[in-house]
Amino acid sequence: MSDNWEKGLEAAVGGLQPWSPAQREPYPLTSGPEDPFTCLNEVDLFADLSAEEMHAMDMMAPARMFRRGELVFSQSQPVTALFILKSGRIRVFRVAEDGKALTMAILEPGAVFGEMMLVGQRMYDNYAEAIEDSAICQLGVEDVETYLISDPRIAIRISRLLGEQVGRLEERLTDLALRPLSARTASILISLDAAAPSGRFGQSRAIRLTHEQIAGLLGATREATSKALADFAAKGIIRQGRGRITIQNPAALRAAAGSTVV
Repeated sequence: MSDNWEKGLEAAVGGLQPWSPAQREPYPLTSGPEDPFTCLNEVDLFADLSAEEMHAMDMMAPARMFRRGELVFSQSQPVTALFILKSGRIRVFRVAEDGKALTMAILEPGAVFGEMMLVGQRMYDNYAEAIEDSAICQLGVEDVETYLISDPRIAIRISRLLGEQVGRLEERLTDLALRPLSARTASILISLDAAAPSGRFGQSRAIRLTHEQIAGLLGATREATSKALADFAAKGIIRQGRGRITIQNPAALRAAAGSTVV
């Protein structure tokens, strides 16, 4: 990516943004918090490994911390590696020539992502940004080739995960092309709610994203997204707070997701 393009991007969006490549520098990585949770033991990809195998692999991939707003990788600073999200959340997105960002995914703990052609992952034209302080483990090319691809238990799971990713991408593209914004908003809220961690002490799950972040997932403006969310709130389908959305009427939201009325 050229310096001129990055300056044009900055001008197009009216100054530096949290995801602007122009304001990013390489970030030093520091060791993550020490706790009994490993980077691998809650990842479906490694569910068939024994405790000894899990420990050996975890020693190869200690957690590293990324502060909120820091890039894990970008077009201008690509990293050939496979990442495992231990804690926090990561946004994977692309930036168009006009500076518009389209969020491809919001990743929760346990997600596996990165640029790794050996397992079919291609991220060279994407950015990955920590949207909250995150601990991430990293496996290099040699480690992936030696310990993942050669193990049939893991290779089978990789194949299934890649198929699921393709299915989700096809669904996203269909939504963007054919479905009205209200239905897309309802659908994305359902998906985000399913992925959200359970509330503590019996509390309801909460979707912890801003209107702007949800707009990035929808490929829509923040204003249009806010209007769609306000309509759902007015009908009692959702409840909104500061950076938090709670679903109040799941049945009504599912009905809205299936609507074809603009």
